[in-house]
Amino acid sequence: MNETMTFSGKLGLQQRVVPSYRIEFFDLLAESCGGGMSVFAGEVPEQESIPTSGELKETKFSHARNTHFRDINSAYYFLWQGGFIQWLKDWNPDVLIIEANARYLSTFQAIRWMRSRGRPVIGWGLGAPEIEDRKSIGNRVRKLLRDQLLGQLDALIAYSHTGAAEYREATNPEMPVYVATNAVARRPIGQIPVRKSEFDGPPIVIYVGRLQARKRLASLLIVCSKLPDEIQPNLWIVGNGPERENLEGLSKSLYKRTEFMGRRVGTELTELCNRADIFVLPGTGGLAVQEAMSHALPVIVAEGDGTQGDLVHPQNGWLIPPDDEQALLETLHSALSDANRLREMGKNSYKIVQQQVNIDEMVNTFVDVLNKTSKMGSS
Repeated sequence: MNETMTFSGKLGLQQRVVPSYRIEFFDLLAESCGGGMSVFAGEVPEQESIPTSGELKETKFSHARNTHFRDINSAYYFLWQGGFIQWLKDWNPDVLIIEANARYLSTFQAIRWMRSRGRPVIGWGLGAPEIEDRKSIGNRVRKLLRDQLLGQLDALIAYSHTGAAEYREATNPEMPVYVATNAVARRPIGQIPVRKSEFDGPPIVIYVGRLQARKRLASLLIVCSKLPDEIQPNLWIVGNGPERENLEGLSKSLYKRTEFMGRRVGTELTELCNRADIFVLPGTGGLAVQEAMSHALPVIVAEGDGTQGDLVHPQNGWLIPPDDEQALLETLHSALSDANRLREMGKNSYKIVQQQVNIDEMVNTFVDVLNKTSKMGSS
C-alpha cells in the first residue's frame, strides 16, 4: 500500500484500556487522520497485568469511567464505560472504531448514536471463535449479544487471517472484513543485524514478555535442562510479572544458565535481541513475536489465538502445539543443532516484518478501511 495514505475525517476509537504497546500505533494512525483522532478508554484494573506506561502524543485522549461486573475471565463478565455518549457529542467523529466485544454493553448505545447520524462504525478484534457449551446461560447470552453487535457494524478489522475467517463465518456475506495483522513494532530500517554463521559460545535463547503462568516459562526451563550439554543455551528472560519469584527459585535448582533481565525497552531491548540466537514463546500471547522478528530472530511459538499463523512459517520458525513439552524439547533441540540454518531463518523473519507485518502496514490498512467505509456510509 501507499505509505502516504490519509483519511480526511475525524476518527473516534474506543478501547477498554490503552496498553503501552498500542501507543505508537495510535499516534501513527492519528497522524494519518486529517481531522484528528481521539481515543476513549478507561483504567486498567489492579488485578490485570497490562503495561500502560507512556503517553499519547498525537492522539487526543478521553477518560472512560470503566465499571466492571465480575472478573474479566468469567462468562458473566460485563463492562460499562461511563461518559461514552458525552465523548461522542464532544468529539463528533465521522467514523467510530470499537473493540468488537459484545460484553462492553455501553458500546451498543454508542452504535445507535452513530447510526442515527448516518455515520459508520467499524469493529476491531481477534475474531469470533466458536462458543462452547451452549447450554451455559452465560455463553448463550454471549452468543446472542455477539450476533447483535456484529450485525450492527459496517465493517470489521481482524488481527489475523484466522480471525477474519471467524468473522466471515459469524456475519452475513455482505459484511466487509479486513485483516490488519497485529504488530507492535514499526517497519525496521537500516541494515539487518549481522550474526556469525556459528555460535560464539553457548547459544542464547531469549523470551520477552510478562512473567505469567500462561506463558509456561517453567516448561522452557525444564526443556533447556534436558538438552544435550553441548547445545544447552544461556536463557535470557526479559520482563517482569507475578511469576518472576517462582521462576527464579526454579531456575536455581533446575537450570542455572537462566538470567532474569527485568523489563527492557528501546535500545536496551534491541541490544539484547541482537545478541540472541532464537526467540521462544512456550505459552499463549504473541505480541513480542513480531518485535523479535524485527531483530532478525527465528522463533519458536506455541499456537494460540490464530495471530501466530500470520507471523510464523517454516521459513522463519516453528509453530508447536500448546501445552506440549515434548514438542518444545524436540523443536528446540533441532533448532540449536544448526546455527547456519537459524541465521537464514532469522533473515526471513526480518523480511516478513519489513514487508508485511509492522505498525506501518497496520496503519495503512486502517486508513484504507476508513476511506472505504466512510464512502459507503452507514447501511
